[in-house]
Amino acid sequence: GRDGAVPGGRAGVFKDRGPFVEQGPDGLESRLDRMEGVITPSELFFVRNNAPSVRVDVGSWRLVVEGDAVASPLALSYEEIRRLPQHTLVSYLECAGNQRSMFQRLQGRLANGTQWGTGAVGNGIWLGARLSDVLALAGVASEARSVLLVGLDEEAPEGGFRRVVSAEKAMHPDTLLAYGLNGEALPPDHGYPLRALLPGWIGAASIKWLGRIVVSRERLWTRNNTTSYVLVGEDYAPEGEAAGEVVTTQTIKSALGLPWPAELPAGRHRLHGFAHSPHGAIARVEWSADGGASWQPARLAGPQLQYSWARFEFEWEAEPGEHTLTTRATDASGATQPREVAFNEEGYLFNQPLPHPVRVR
Repeated sequence: GRDGAVPGGRAGVFKDRGPFVEQGPDGLESRLDRMEGVITPSELFFVRNNAPSVRVDVGSWRLVVEGDAVASPLALSYEEIRRLPQHTLVSYLECAGNQRSMFQRLQGRLANGTQWGTGAVGNGIWLGARLSDVLALAGVASEARSVLLVGLDEEAPEGGFRRVVSAEKAMHPDTLLAYGLNGEALPPDHGYPLRALLPGWIGAASIKWLGRIVVSRERLWTRNNTTSYVLVGEDYAPEGEAAGEVVTTQTIKSALGLPWPAELPAGRHRLHGFAHSPHGAIARVEWSADGGASWQPARLAGPQLQYSWARFEFEWEAEPGEHTLTTRATDASGATQPREVAFNEEGYLFNQPLPHPVRVR
């Protein structure tokens, strides 16, 4: 059961909108300048919905597991899932369209969709059961190819936001069915009672308010891997039934914890930001105050656990005038932020180094 009413009868989200940049009725962009520590407080964690947040009656809620690639279809209660072996994972979660507005700001080309700045990302401590453990209970076949995750947000496209993931990703030991965030039950805006968490993949795959899992021996296609969450543009070839290249893995990025544009008093400042990559730990972050003509190393603050983002900081002597500060991250695999990203119509996966405007008074 579910109750889609939001307190006060207001469509959208449950949490206080005050600390965020509002992105329509169903989106809240985090302000990185309000994040000091490595872990994003739940009340500051961004929200990206495709319909208003929903309240789910956990007593009557069941997770249904079905499909032609399971031997024993299941309907599991919240308590049954919580009795499975528990796993804790530190992981960032990022919308596929994070930094989408930068296509227009830096390339002069407007992409479709919510014009996110740098804050459609957060880093949390997640608690849950492995999706692979649930699939094993259902007798998943070795021939399984696709796992379709379906949410209970019935006002979303297709009557419940959904995403197909590969059986390989579904069976990965770090792919979770999460019921906890930062030491508490999942907040309603983040998918209570249960959501998927697929580290390194775009946030759209980490389905909230999870209600149904369909396991198939075929490659499945839905809106969110044919026309949405695909790279459509002259640099991207169509894939299967999709209009372009299906988006799965995120990209390496970095961003400063400053408003855009920023304004600072003259003098010495310790600035910070965050960098993250799906391919490995962040090995270094560099910063430039001269448009990338020269780069200086930033300090990485603290260890990076599991899929955590990295916090970096550096000192900058700010003199009055107009300035641009740029950061560039490199991960342990050697991947680094590219000088330019090929445009795609939906504005996914932007990850050029960002020339952050700063006015010093």
